[in-house]
Amino acid sequence: MALKLYFHPLSSFCHKVLIALYEKNIAFEPVIVDFGNPDSVAAFRKVWPMAKMPALVDEETSQTVAETSIVLEYLERRFPQQPVLLPVEAGAALQVRFWDRFYDFYVELPMQKIVTDRLRPAGKNDPYGVEEARELLKTSLGMIDQDMAGNRWVMGNDFTMADCAAAPALFYADMVAPFSDTHKNAAAYLDRLKERPSYARVLKEAEPYFAMIPK
Repeated sequence: MALKLYFHPLSSFCHKVLIALYEKNIAFEPVIVDFGNPDSVAAFRKVWPMAKMPALVDEETSQTVAETSIVLEYLERRFPQQPVLLPVEAGAALQVRFWDRFYDFYVELPMQKIVTDRLRPAGKNDPYGVEEARELLKTSLGMIDQDMAGNRWVMGNDFTMADCAAAPALFYADMVAPFSDTHKNAAAYLDRLKERPSYARVLKEAEPYFAMIPK
């Protein structure tokens, strides 16, 4: 296959790219990176020295593409078939890019801060940083709850790359800081995302790995 995706089924940022691939029905070869296996990591570093997942290798164009938002834009230009995940109209595209970054920076990152703190050795935790992350997440969910009061997807009726970013961000955020009772619109949006065939497939594939998530 022309495309190889280096990823892990549990990674929220990898979910974001997988959703886009499944939405557009793009064939690719999955390559799971096992960070517990030095050989797997070494092989990945040869592809992408930063060793941050996911990374996309397009053998037909001899390009390696990293950073999820860039990967999604690359896929949109390389495979312009329906559905269109990044609008052609400049104003709409700017809004999609904004919400894509919003979910990455203000939902994904604070969620990851909470999760990774649970993996720290005893006595090395960062309770102040975790509290800051929880406050940021609360603020973000408030904005999302308001925005989704009248929208089905981020851009109304059109599913875009912003929704690809939102799905894993909200899914894992709800695991670490459940919000179904406090942010009804955001919770309903998450339910719609989980029912979307592309993300339902991603979650199904990730199921065998869920036991690895720190409680």
